[in-house]
Formats: sequence, structure tokens, C-alpha cells
Amino acid sequence: MEVAITPRIIHFEIHAGNIARAKKFYEAVFGWKIERWEGSIDYWTITTGKQDELEIGGGLMKRQGGEPGADTPISTYICTIDVPNIDEYLNKIQEHGGKVTMEKSPIRGVGWYAYCLDTEKNIFGIMQPDRNAR
Repeated sequence: MEVAITPRIIHFEIHAGNIARAKKFYEAVFGWKIERWEGSIDYWTITTGKQDELEIGGGLMKRQGGEPGADTPISTYICTIDVPNIDEYLNKIQEHGGKVTMEKSPIRGVGWYAYCLDTEKNIFGIMQPDRNAR
């Protein structure tokens, strides 16, 4: 019998114009461990707690678009939700009024991810684990 998995937040991303400055800030303020990832993209992993603590890990990457303006009252991290089948969830998101802002892409050896907007224009990611992703 297959156990149903409830999608949950598994990851967050901080997009930064200056990686070194953002790394220094988060390490100094929160004591997070930020290390360059040895994968196929320019990325830094963020560890927010100790191994025996409940934590959600994150990532730091170069900002892909323009910097939020001073008049932008809320600018957020991107939270990523674990899903068992990314194609199914991309369809569900669109069926319920959401939009796909970055199509499904592989992260080699990790899985498939995509970025979407909810009905209120909040961006979020979805990820399907798949060690065979290429």
C-alpha cells in the first residue's frame, strides 16, 4: 500500500545581488553555515541548525531579476514545496488560477524544480526529488 505524502516546505532560497555580502550578513546575524555547493549550478547551501535539530535548509544564489525597490513593502525568500509528481502539481497550480513562472528544470542528481505564482502573485517553488534528474 502506497503512503500518501502531504506536500510540505522543504527548502528556501535567498536571492542576492551580492553573494559575499549576503553570506556575511546571514552568517553574522543568525550563525547559519553557508557553503558553496559542488553541483552543476552556481549555488551556496545554507544550514540553519544543528544536525539533531529540526531545520529547513536553504540556498543562496545570484538574483535573477531586478533588485526590489525601496517602495516594495514586502520582498520575500522563495519557499520550495516537496511534491511527489511535479507535472501533476504544475497542472494543479494552473487549474486553480496559479501560473508557472519558470518551467520544470533538472538539478542533476537532486530532482526537478519549477517556480510558480499563486493567485496573489506570491512566488514559490516546487521540487520533485529524483536522483536520476539530468
